[in-house]
Amino acid sequence: MFVVLEGLDGSGTSTQLQRLASWLTTRGHSVHTTAEPSTGPVGRLIRATLQHDPEAPAPGTLPWMFAADRADHLAREVDPALARGEVVISDRYLHSSLAYQSLQAPLEHVWGLNAQFRVPDLTLFVDVPAEVSMQRIEARGERRELFEERERLEAIRQAYHRVIARLRDRGDTIVVVDGQGSRDHVTAVLQEHLRAHGLG
Repeated sequence: MFVVLEGLDGSGTSTQLQRLASWLTTRGHSVHTTAEPSTGPVGRLIRATLQHDPEAPAPGTLPWMFAADRADHLAREVDPALARGEVVISDRYLHSSLAYQSLQAPLEHVWGLNAQFRVPDLTLFVDVPAEVSMQRIEARGERRELFEERERLEAIRQAYHRVIARLRDRGDTIVVVDGQGSRDHVTAVLQEHLRAHGLG
């Protein structure tokens, strides 16, 4: 089963991915965790761009780089793990590209770059307002990445909801979860949805 966690920066998807993986493992599942951008060669270029590395490709190349990284990620990690019978949980996938990159390029163009990729069995969108996202980002005390500004995050959140509606229309299974509660509460809600879809 291919499960994707999505959400704004600061929504807690990375934390929840590890919690869900541990929970599934204790219930006898073999779990492979991963993330996008991937750790592959294109993923490393993307991270350099997001972190404002002066030697990295320009931000305008991100839609193409994310699509290339996704193709490599599927071939290198996701598809082999699924073939072994593992549950794959990815922190972000094509939904992020459609939401984030549609601020830089027309949505139809970004859609065209991603329409052929594997559809997740279940996507869990951890939804938080942009101001909550910014509070959590600022609390990290780290250098901000390319998209980590309140106005931009609000635009991305709105884009996410448009993308979710479109993907649901084509038949994708996407659940929106309120991410403003405690970590334990959000974990419990996510676990409920995994159970409802045959995991747990």
